[in-house]
Amino acid sequence: MNSEFGKLYLIPTRLGDNPPLEVLPLSVKKTIELVNDYIVENEKTARRFIKRISPQKSQSSLNLLVLNKYTEVNELNHFLDACKAGKDMGLLSEAGCPGIADPGADIVKLAHEYNVRVIPLVGPSSILLALMSSGMNGQSFAFNGYIPIDKSERKATLKRFERLSFEQNQTQLFIETPYRNDKILEDICKSLHDQTRVCVACDITLPTEYIKTQTVKEWKHTKVDLHKRPAIFVIHKD
Repeated sequence: MNSEFGKLYLIPTRLGDNPPLEVLPLSVKKTIELVNDYIVENEKTARRFIKRISPQKSQSSLNLLVLNKYTEVNELNHFLDACKAGKDMGLLSEAGCPGIADPGADIVKLAHEYNVRVIPLVGPSSILLALMSSGMNGQSFAFNGYIPIDKSERKATLKRFERLSFEQNQTQLFIETPYRNDKILEDICKSLHDQTRVCVACDITLPTEYIKTQTVKEWKHTKVDLHKRPAIFVIHKD
C-alpha cells in the first residue's frame, strides 16, 4: 500500500429509516466524524445520513462525488483523487454494504489498482441477513441479483435456481423490484416443486420485518402483502 495515499473506508448504511446506531457500530460514527470526502449514490440522502450520524459536522465541509448508473466509466479514474492527495475517503452505500450488489465495487477495484488501502466497516447486508435467517445452506450459496421480467425467461430462471440448489446443495438468493414482489412469489408457487423451501425476508432490521421459511406448498396457502417492501427471496431444494 502507498503510505502517502489516504485510505478508502467502505461505509455501510441502514436498510431503512430506523435510528442509525441501532444497526451500525460506533466505528461508522467515528469514521464519518473524521472523513469529509465521499463517493455516494445520491447526494441528498447521503448528506441526510451523515447529518443523522454526526449532527455537529459542517455540511459545507463535505465533498461528495456521485456514483450511480449514469456515471461514465471514464469519470471513475478521478474519483479517488482525494486519496491520491493524502486524504481519507468514504465510499457510502445507499442501503446496506458498499460493493455488495452496489456500484461501489468499481471504485474498490480501482483502489486496489492504485494501491490505496481499503478498510471495510461492519454493517447490515440484507443478503447475508436473509441467508442467516433462512435456515438454508450457508456453506454454499449464490446471490443472483434481479431475475428476468419476461414470463417464460422468469419461469426458466426459477427452475434453473431450483435445479442448481438440488444438484449442488447450494442456496440460491435473488431480488425483485419491490412493486413486483407479490407477483414473483406467485410465480415461485406456480413454477417450483411443492417441497422446495422458500424464504421471504422483507423489511430486514425494520419494525415491520417479516422473515418466513416454508415449502412452496405451504406458501400457496399463505397470505402476505409484500408490495413495495424491500425483500430477498431464498430457495433451496433438498
